[in-house]
Amino acid sequence: MKLQGLSVDYSNFDRNDILSVKKVHLSPAGCALDVGDGSERGEYVNQDYILQKLGRPLRSVGLMYTYYPSDPEWPSRSSEAHPNMEVHGQWDYPYDDYFPYGGGIGGDPDSKVFREMQDIRRHGEDVLLTLTADCSISDEQIIAIAKDLKPYGRLRLRVNHECAGTWFTHSRRYSYEEVGKFFVRFSRLVREYAPNVSTIFCSGFISKDGKMEQEDAFIDAFREADIWSGDRYFTLHFGWPFNICETGDLTYAVNPVDPYITGLDRTIRRLTEICGGVQKPFSASEFNIDGDVTGPVLQGESLIRFADYLEKEKPDWKYSISMYQFRDRGRLGLEIEDPNNPEVGIPQPLMEDFKSLLKRPFFSPVVEEDTVLFEKKEDCSKEPLLEELPLRWGCSEDAEGLSMQIKLKKTPVFFDIVLPEEANLMLQVNGRWFYKSPGVRVIDAMPAFFGPDAKPVTSGEEMSVLLFAPPAGGKNPETGDVDWDVNYRTVLPELPKFRIRYNPVATV
Repeated sequence: MKLQGLSVDYSNFDRNDILSVKKVHLSPAGCALDVGDGSERGEYVNQDYILQKLGRPLRSVGLMYTYYPSDPEWPSRSSEAHPNMEVHGQWDYPYDDYFPYGGGIGGDPDSKVFREMQDIRRHGEDVLLTLTADCSISDEQIIAIAKDLKPYGRLRLRVNHECAGTWFTHSRRYSYEEVGKFFVRFSRLVREYAPNVSTIFCSGFISKDGKMEQEDAFIDAFREADIWSGDRYFTLHFGWPFNICETGDLTYAVNPVDPYITGLDRTIRRLTEICGGVQKPFSASEFNIDGDVTGPVLQGESLIRFADYLEKEKPDWKYSISMYQFRDRGRLGLEIEDPNNPEVGIPQPLMEDFKSLLKRPFFSPVVEEDTVLFEKKEDCSKEPLLEELPLRWGCSEDAEGLSMQIKLKKTPVFFDIVLPEEANLMLQVNGRWFYKSPGVRVIDAMPAFFGPDAKPVTSGEEMSVLLFAPPAGGKNPETGDVDWDVNYRTVLPELPKFRIRYNPVATV
């Protein structure tokens, strides 16, 4: 690293504060938390910003794209191809108004979708890709998509979601039977050419007759999918942005918490029954409470009630939640997009409610200690000189990293960490996560000790600094290893060095 042409002196950094070094393993939370990032309702927000706002990475980050390569307007976004079209609902355009998927046959490997997936994975998160696709695309086109996705690790792929409804293009152009058969064909080809990718079938919930919505048409798709899913909001203003939501109108829906719990439980039981007793994970891929209905202050109340139920009762649903979405033009986001500048977000009370869940152990990935690599003896001040430390990144629920135990005299005034320059790292200090990109040398970890979210530090407290190494380029390089598509391995050439100080350099 150079500063004004001069080499920076890091001689004040050392490893003397490290008491021990252990290998650790990252494993799943009791209930994983994801977030959607960009859709027809909002733009993609970079992961550096989201990490700074939330304080920790998510399990997965959801992207929403569409693929209708035979339509004459393709690859333009539908609303941009028809700027003067008279529309009365969000789904009146010729094909779904998501961002066009830039991959596939003849695609651009540097297109928007891949840059976003790389951004997500560099920050220690997995990709949850929603793709609405023309059910007439060929096997060759599906295979090309599978090959696109293969380097992106344990990606979750949701194909033609909410397909028990009538609003998406796939449900307007094709019968339910055709949509179900397309999912099966798509899923089988993905499993053959990108077995690291899990497919999600998102249809509906159980009906009053005890069967799933469109169960007969979708029976094979339920059985073929790796993950089941359903989108049901506690409240939703589905008339957005074409009308203002007012009491008694016909463009909003309410699903109270208790009936939602009962319906979800019955849905999972029915899916398990029709799949021969096999219970698969269930993901609430779009989950929220629309502030257009509740107002912003009460928006998170039912989220907390539902989270309390999950944590207390621990239903055997294999369940995860994806909040839809981080930043929204309406009131379905943790932030509202500033109407004056789409690059600016206005945090809503819901963000603080969601952040409170991120701090709960039940909703946090588990860090399990493994091998002790170094342990300082009481009569020995020698710093650890471990070299070539192997690290493995499988996914946000399966990774092998390092834990460095440090004893604090009191709340520090400076807490800087110098790291191998080319490494791509995620670090946790005092409960807060930091990202270090290749080329960055020093991380200022003091935000972990001040601000409303900081955990208080007591004198003499021992604290773990965690370190993991996700893929530096956001993709798994094809190394020739049999598991290259699911495991990214790297070697840390040396341990970090620290500059921990308890007094200011000077006061004024």
